Amino acid sequence: MKWKGNRESSNVEDRRGNGLPIGGKLGIGSVVIALVASLFFGVDPSTVLSIINGGGPPSQAQSSSGQPPANDETARFVSTVLADTEDSWDKIFRDSGSTYQPPKLVLFSGQTPSACGTGTAASGPFYCPGDRKVYIDLTFFRLMQEKFRVSGEFAQAYVIAHEVGHHVQNMMGVMERVDKARRSSSEAQANALSTRVELQADCFAGVWARNADQARGILEAGDVEAALNAAAAIGDDALQRRSQGYVVPDSFTHGTSAQRVRWFKRGIESGKVSACNTFGTAQP
Repeated sequence: MKWKGNRESSNVEDRRGNGLPIGGKLGIGSVVIALVASLFFGVDPSTVLSIINGGGPPSQAQSSSGQPPANDETARFVSTVLADTEDSWDKIFRDSGSTYQPPKLVLFSGQTPSACGTGTAASGPFYCPGDRKVYIDLTFFRLMQEKFRVSGEFAQAYVIAHEVGHHVQNMMGVMERVDKARRSSSEAQANALSTRVELQADCFAGVWARNADQARGILEAGDVEAALNAAAAIGDDALQRRSQGYVVPDSFTHGTSAQRVRWFKRGIESGKVSACNTFGTAQP
């Protein structure tokens, strides 16, 4: 992925060193697997931690200014990707006669407060509509490579773009409508609605990628394949087979590997928000 030298966002808040580390003797391997299981499957992190082991604890990067250190390349990468989403979605919104208001992105390690409650490493990257912020513990990227064999900067950018996709949904009123519908739904119906929300965020990540590449030529050979591998690795069915050996479709909240791949491809192939109506199909 071509990103070096591009604009970095000023909407990054570095809380690493201000939060509380994951305690006890949990290793990074244990924490990161629990992180993904919680984020993309809905499994209680303690359940996953009870059956896996790992290495040393995550590091606590320091930032006294609230901005990432200049020599922290991973944080600079995240900041650059965030800036690219800002530029892409700003144009998309302007072209539709609207105004895009970008989210803040919070870097943390261990745990940190949010308007949606305490965010932890085990909760993984997430978007909080209450404060319009994306939260990410960068150990998640290490998990992608070490535990799920997913590598490449564009695969990491896909994760960020997915969370920004939730912010776009929030601005469009999608999250509010879905939350209202979930309150009067059965558990299986609520899970199905959550799945459609997540798949739309995958599609929006693809929309960003298409528009960013057309405007700034960010994609290199193998980038799209890396993102598709990431989408496949974190499908509900893949995570369930990995953690428990079987799948329970009614418990899916993010979509199968095939669904996540299909909707990301739909977004990147079309580059259009209108192609991402996951709620308008009988089966997402």
